[in-house]
Amino acid sequence: MNEEIEIIGGGLAGCEAAWQAARFGIKVRLYEMRPLRMTEAHKTSGLAELVCSNSLRSKEISTGPGLLKKELEIAGSLVIRAAESSEVAAGTALAVDRELFSSVISEAVERHPLIEIVREEIISLPFAQTVIIATGPLTSSPLADVIREVVGEEHLHFYDAIAPIVDADSIDESKIYRSSRYGKGGDDYVNCPMSKEEYDNFFDALIEADSVTARDFEDLKVFEGCMPVEVMARRGRDTLRFGPLKPVGLPDPKTGKIPYAVVQLRTENRERTAYNMVGFQTRLKWPEQKRVFRLIPGLQNADFYRFGSIHRNTYINSPKHLNQDLSLKDAATHCNARPHKVYFAGQITGVEGYIESTAIGLLAGIAAALRVLGKDFPVPPRASAHGSLVAHLVDSDPNHFEPSNINFGLLPAEDGMPRLRDKRLRRQRMAETAIGQWNDYMQMLEREYDLGE
Repeated sequence: MNEEIEIIGGGLAGCEAAWQAARFGIKVRLYEMRPLRMTEAHKTSGLAELVCSNSLRSKEISTGPGLLKKELEIAGSLVIRAAESSEVAAGTALAVDRELFSSVISEAVERHPLIEIVREEIISLPFAQTVIIATGPLTSSPLADVIREVVGEEHLHFYDAIAPIVDADSIDESKIYRSSRYGKGGDDYVNCPMSKEEYDNFFDALIEADSVTARDFEDLKVFEGCMPVEVMARRGRDTLRFGPLKPVGLPDPKTGKIPYAVVQLRTENRERTAYNMVGFQTRLKWPEQKRVFRLIPGLQNADFYRFGSIHRNTYINSPKHLNQDLSLKDAATHCNARPHKVYFAGQITGVEGYIESTAIGLLAGIAAALRVLGKDFPVPPRASAHGSLVAHLVDSDPNHFEPSNINFGLLPAEDGMPRLRDKRLRRQRMAETAIGQWNDYMQMLEREYDLGE
C-alpha cells in the first residue's frame, strides 16, 4: 500500500490526526508553515504550541472536558499522553508546562517512522488523494482563500482573545492567598481578593480603558468561551463577580470570610515562575493592560511575560459542508474533479478548545486512515463525548451554526432511564454510559486493526 495522507497544520488536531493515522500503518506527510511563516499569536516553531491558556480544563468526568479527556485517554491520544507527562498543579484542572508539552509532542511525531514533517506554507491543496485540513483558528490568508474556494462560499469567522501571563516574583505575597476553589487541589491557584471599593475602582478603569480595534473587520464576533474581560464587564457591574471573578468557595484564610470578588492566577509552568490570569482574555492595548490590571490587589507591581491579545479565528459551516466522517461533501466537485478526499479537523470545523480540537483531529485521522484502507468509518457512539461533538458539527442548523466547547448539553438525553434530579449524579451516570460505549467502540477498532502505539 503506497497511498499516504497529507495533513495541513501541525497544531493539536494535525498532530493527533497524524498520530492516529500512523497507528493504522498509514504513511503521513504533515505540513507546518512555522517558522517559515509565523502567526500573530504563535511564538515558537514547536508543534502543538498552546497560544491561549495552558489549561486543558477539568479532569472530573462529571464535566464535559473531563469526560472528553477520559475518552481521549482510552483512545491512546498523543496529546493527552503529552499533557499528563508535562502536567503542572492546577487543582482539578489538567494544566501543562506549555514548552514541555510542545516538546513532548514534537519529539514523538518527529521520531515516528511513518510521519514526515514538512516545514512549508501550503497555498494550494496537495495532490494526495487523502488530505486533512487542520490549520486551526489562525489559518494563513492564502490557504484561507483555498478553503473558501473548496467549500464554495465565504467561511465564517470570529475573534479569539488570550490572557496575560504574570512573573511570579512580581506578585505581592502579602496581598494574596493560595488555594483552590472549595479546597480542591491545595495551593494550586494564587487568589487576589478584592473589597467592594477595590472591585469598583478596577471595574470603572476596565470599562473605560482603550481597546484594540477590529481593524479590517467591521463585524466583531467573539466566542462566548473566550469573551474579552472588558467586553464581559460591559454587560453589567456584577457580571465579572458571577463569572471569572466569582469568590464562591474561596474564603480568605486571613479573615475567614468570602471576599467581594477574587481574581485567580493559575500556574503556567512546573517551576511556578509564571502565572496565567484566569478568565482575563483581553483586547486592551498593552499600556492599558498594565495600568488596569495593576489595580488588582497583589498585582500592583506586576511584570508581564505576555500581554493579552486578540486574533481572528476561522471556521467553516460544518453542518453544510461535512459528512459524519468529517470529510467534505462533494469534494470532487469543489476540487476541480481531482481525486481528493478532503477532511477537516480541529477548530476550523467549529469546535472550540484544545481538547475538542484534539478529539476531532483524532477522529479525522482514523476516518482518513480507514479510507486509505478501503474501509468504512464507524460513526462514534452518539452518547459519547466524541459522538456528541460530531453530531454538533454535522447535525446543527447550518443557518445558525456557532462554535461550541464540549458540554453535557451536547450529549443526548438518557432513553428509558428515570431522570435524576441531582445534576451531578445525572452527569456521572451519563459519563459512565459514554465511557462504556466509547470503550466498546475503541476495542472494536483495536480488534479489527491491531493498532500500534
